[in-house]
Amino acid sequence: MTDATGDDRVTDATGDDRAPGAASRTVLDPRTWPWWVQALAVYLAGRAFSAIALMVTAQGQVENYWTPARPSYLQFTGLMWDASWYRQAAEQGYPDTLPVGEDGLVQQNVWAFFPLFPMLVRGLMVLTTGPWYVVAPLTALVLGAGAAVVIHRLVERGAPRAVAARPGLPLATVALVTAFPTAVVLQVAYTESLALLLIASALLLLVERRYLAMSVVVLALGFTRAVALPMAAVIVVHAAVRWWRSRRGEDHLGARDLGGLGALAVAAGVSGVAWPLICGWVTGVPDGYLQTQEAWRGLREVQPFGAWGYVSRFWFGEWAPWVLVAGFALVIAVLVVPAAWRLGNELHAWPAAYLLYIAAVIEPGSSLARFLVLAFPLAAVTAGVVTRPAAARRLWFTGVLILMLALQLVWVWNMWRLTPPQGWPP
Repeated sequence: MTDATGDDRVTDATGDDRAPGAASRTVLDPRTWPWWVQALAVYLAGRAFSAIALMVTAQGQVENYWTPARPSYLQFTGLMWDASWYRQAAEQGYPDTLPVGEDGLVQQNVWAFFPLFPMLVRGLMVLTTGPWYVVAPLTALVLGAGAAVVIHRLVERGAPRAVAARPGLPLATVALVTAFPTAVVLQVAYTESLALLLIASALLLLVERRYLAMSVVVLALGFTRAVALPMAAVIVVHAAVRWWRSRRGEDHLGARDLGGLGALAVAAGVSGVAWPLICGWVTGVPDGYLQTQEAWRGLREVQPFGAWGYVSRFWFGEWAPWVLVAGFALVIAVLVVPAAWRLGNELHAWPAAYLLYIAAVIEPGSSLARFLVLAFPLAAVTAGVVTRPAAARRLWFTGVLILMLALQLVWVWNMWRLTPPQGWPP
């Protein structure tokens, strides 16, 4: 605007007068953007990098079970691997009879894949008349954007000590999550983006003590991923800390809070059993869900932590015990470094409980790296390992970011690309 002296000046929202062009320079400076815009910008930059990696990899994809040779980006992200199972769930629903092989054992089938993501995509397909391979990956991309915003706010609200020690930690966490070697699944027709959004939202609501709202999110999570048990462990940690602080006079655990925590406990219990019970009811096989999950395992017998022995021997032979010790030692180290303890109780408890859970129940294989995306608070730990001086902090963060992006290229080329007749599912 022009002031009384005839000089052209710009007045910003704070009332400060600046020379012409100052406002435009501010708009172009990402540091002045609202926090949620910064989070979205970082997320979209990461997804653009992954999109380029996917498109380059697609040029090396031969004709396979799901796509023609050199498929388009949307075909590559919407039809490959488990995306075909989710597509079956969306377009055909779930069968009332489990397929059984000649050996009498339940075969791989769509009941292993939770319904919330495919049903959400199905609704959008009806509204837009778009095909699965277009709607599903775009839906995943949008859900991942929501997750990035929630993760930023969660770190800000749930880890104040860590943020004070490492300025910029919320955005740095978003950057490392979006650059993670398997973060490409946040833009393909998989459930990771929805699960990430729901888990981050649940933890944020727990930090903010909005227990009833969290109950709804936890119920939705029960139809997205089988992670009710580790989430219940986080709820127990939260409640125990509140009870202890209440005893010391540092908190007040009133009747309303107790009621909310009780409702949350019920929701977590329902979340853990709802889908297996529905599977058993529809198919007439009470343990049909468990038998379906076993169909993907090398050995049908499921024992907690038991799969690590024979899987590690398959990959590493006589070196297997040493590889396992080194791997578990690394995980424990990440969970006990000072940067981890600076996280809030909820953000610290979630990756610990989740990693322990998947170690106990899964058969470790090529999909393990993808599962680690949901242990996203470890990105805050990684970014917060070096706090000062500022130059060292920037150097550490830049090095980790470049390493993750390089590993993402390796993962996409070697895992997402299928060379028939067989491959290792990502």
